[in-house]
Amino acid sequence: MSWGTELWDQYDTIATHTQKGIDFCERFTHFLKDRCSIELKYASELKKLVKSYQPKKKEEEEYQQYSWAARFWDVLKELHDLAGQHEVIAENTQGQVMKDVQSLISEMKQQRRKDLQDGAKVQDQLKESLAKLDKSRKNYEKAFKMAEKATDDYRKADADINLSRAEVEKTRNQMMIKNSQCDESKNEYAAQLQQTNQHQRDHYTQQMPSVFQQMQSMEENRINKIKSMVKQIADIERSVIPIINTCIDGMVKASDGISAEEDSKAVIDKYKSGFPIPADIPFEDLSNSSVIDTSNANGTPKNSLDNRKGTVSDKKKNRKDKKGGGGLFGIFTSSKSARIRIIGLLGEESKEDFSDLPPNQQRKALNRKIDEFKKEIARETAEREGMLKMKDVYVNNPALGDPNALEKKIEENAQKIDSLQAEMRKYQGYLANMDAKPSPVGQRRNSLSDDSISQSSTNMEMSQTSLPGQPPVAANEPEVYTDEWPEPPSDEEFEEEGTVEIRKKPDKKAIDDEEDHVGEFEHAEGDFDEEGFPVIGTCRALYIYEAGNEGSVAMTEGEEMFVLEQDQGDGWTRVRKHDNSEGFVPTSYIQCHFYDQDEV
Repeated sequence: MSWGTELWDQYDTIATHTQKGIDFCERFTHFLKDRCSIELKYASELKKLVKSYQPKKKEEEEYQQYSWAARFWDVLKELHDLAGQHEVIAENTQGQVMKDVQSLISEMKQQRRKDLQDGAKVQDQLKESLAKLDKSRKNYEKAFKMAEKATDDYRKADADINLSRAEVEKTRNQMMIKNSQCDESKNEYAAQLQQTNQHQRDHYTQQMPSVFQQMQSMEENRINKIKSMVKQIADIERSVIPIINTCIDGMVKASDGISAEEDSKAVIDKYKSGFPIPADIPFEDLSNSSVIDTSNANGTPKNSLDNRKGTVSDKKKNRKDKKGGGGLFGIFTSSKSARIRIIGLLGEESKEDFSDLPPNQQRKALNRKIDEFKKEIARETAEREGMLKMKDVYVNNPALGDPNALEKKIEENAQKIDSLQAEMRKYQGYLANMDAKPSPVGQRRNSLSDDSISQSSTNMEMSQTSLPGQPPVAANEPEVYTDEWPEPPSDEEFEEEGTVEIRKKPDKKAIDDEEDHVGEFEHAEGDFDEEGFPVIGTCRALYIYEAGNEGSVAMTEGEEMFVLEQDQGDGWTRVRKHDNSEGFVPTSYIQCHFYDQDEV
């Protein structure tokens, strides 16, 4: 179907219709703009919601302790990612569809203006031809009337006997002239009529259909572009659906990770004090002059028994009231010892050995501190090994750098490692001293219980690590503490004496015995690896590697090995082969699997 043949007489209608198409494209642009605004606003509100409910910096540690809090945090992260997908929809719509629509509108306006100009030009030509035809026809009519009048005048003159022959001849000549002019006008009119008819045929069969065809092509192109853009919008939204589904699956997975049993266990691990349940309160016979004092006989903090005795003695009660006591569980007491105990439980201003915490919490704090030192020592050791490797490269190829420039850094690194190891041994001593304390109520400590963690493996594992290029250093034994566990001072004793020393200085004989014991242990364990690196995973060789440097090991493609140390950023990983040979291999040559990934 062609507009040129079917709508040959609807030029003005077609011009109006094409203008409506351009108006629709502009309206479609406004629609896309509002849609993008809604998507961006929705994404912004979602991100604002996530920001309002995500944990603060000080709450992050607590959120990681409980599954319900950690999984809710995961849901917030997934929701944040989901909001980002709505931003992607808006950005792609603005960058692709809206840009194409604006380009289409500009092209259509230019094409329509050109087509309308061509159509107006063709119509003006037809109107001009019709005007010429009308003019020639009027000239012919005028000449015809004048010729008829001249003929009538000649006939009248020829019939009038009063006129002379000269006058009749003059009238006859006038008639001949007018008839001649009439014939010329007639011929001009006929020629113009033929020319106008031909022009009219060309106008309605060729010229205007060509203009209409251009406008029809423009309109069809607009419709096809709108069709493509609508589909493009759907494709943009469809492209983010898999990611949105992944976010939703992440939320479902987060909900599956919530465990009431694990959270209950976490509460126990976090708040368990380690103190035994108080024994029965003994009967106090006031008739006797001496009062049986069984406080702290079973390891219960003395202040709890003092509070009970305060209910019996009005004098003590009044004295404590004057000092500001009597609050809920003695929280509002003004005694210095109570304030220290409360601050210790809140985790503020803790002592170096965490002795102000309950036993179970103290053990956890010491182990956490030791783990921090282990990580720091491992990092510094890896840094030292990297500097030693670089020094070897400089020695083999002096053009790359001066090996003496690294001596100072290596020495500083060794001093830092020694300092860290000394600090770690100090905390290991605190932990060993804590495990060496007698169990409450005179019971013998079970070496297999949870509260008696053996330190032999810890001391052996974290003994002073032999650094590359240095002889191995003997592990130092932790400080020896007394087995006596003094009774905590009362409020009055604390204020009078100030501080109670709970650690005795070891005598020389005990130190000599321990040094002998250490020497035997080192001799017995002399076959162990000096580095003492534990196996943290497995790896498989992807390519063949020939060991060309000192400290590296060769491997064949597909060979399975144990991972002892991860890549510290220098591109090398420490491995152990099945023949117990150890060394470094390029990280990019192996595929690793770490055991801690299985625990996640």
